[in-house]
Parts: sequence; C-alpha cells; structure tokens
Amino acid sequence: MTNTEPTSGEPPKAPEEGATQVVTAFLLRRDRDRDEILLVRRSGRVRTYQGRWAGVSGYLEPGVTPLEQVYTEIREETGIEREAIDLRRSGQPMLVRDPAASLVWLVHPFLFEVKTPERIRIDWEATEMRWVAPPDIAGLDTVPGLAEAFARVYASAA
Repeated sequence: MTNTEPTSGEPPKAPEEGATQVVTAFLLRRDRDRDEILLVRRSGRVRTYQGRWAGVSGYLEPGVTPLEQVYTEIREETGIEREAIDLRRSGQPMLVRDPAASLVWLVHPFLFEVKTPERIRIDWEATEMRWVAPPDIAGLDTVPGLAEAFARVYASAA
C-alpha cells in the first residue's frame, strides 16, 4: 500500500463500520495460455503486513474514485502507465476484518491485464515480486482477505 497519508496523519476512514478504504490491483499476464497474477512482498517500510504477499494496493485518498486511485497505485508501485494495462473487472468492495491487528479494511478489488509485463519495476513498498498461478495464491502468506478479493474479480475474467 502506498504509505502516503492525508495531512491528519491517519488514513481516510470509510463510513462502513469505521473501515479504512484501500484499493487492490491484481495484474494479470497470459503466459503460454496460462494465467499468472503479479504479487508483491511488502517491505519493512510500509505500515502494515510487512513481509506478506499482496496485490498492488494503497489507501483510497479523499475525493478520489477507487478506479483513479488504483491507476495511481499501479503507476507508482510498478512504473506501468494506464495505457499499458486493460481493466478486465472491478469487483464489489469487501470488508476485511483483522482482529489480531484491530483493523477493518474496505477493499476495492480490480483486475487488469498487463500488455508489457516485462516492463514492471517495483518500488520501495515491495522487496520482491512474483508471478503466480491463481490457485497458488491461497498457499502464500498474504495480507488478510487477498484470496477472497482476488476471487471477486477473477471468476468472471476469462
């Protein structure tokens, strides 16, 4: 997630149960007739879930639509511009509760197909990136709710 926060020092809160709104992008590449999804391992420099696998994600800034925010996060975290990706699906937002950390998130998931995956370069928010087959996501140490958020956008992507 982008570590840029509003001037109040706190991420924006959604009216839904006090949840913090975030966007998550799943970047898809089709490789030899096989789908793979880009996941990034969160660095120790981000606020939450350091070392866990995630999609490209960030806080939903005030006054910005989820779609505009997700394009910003993709550009900032991968170097990929809007023209190099195609939106395949935007999923219904979902609440993710993390009682262990006393956090509640409202996740806005998106699926994009990447036209030039070889041009992706991660920024400071991630220590590594990995292309994984969709069934393999569930077996990784991910941020809470990642597999469920992915299911919201991938089931109808074919």
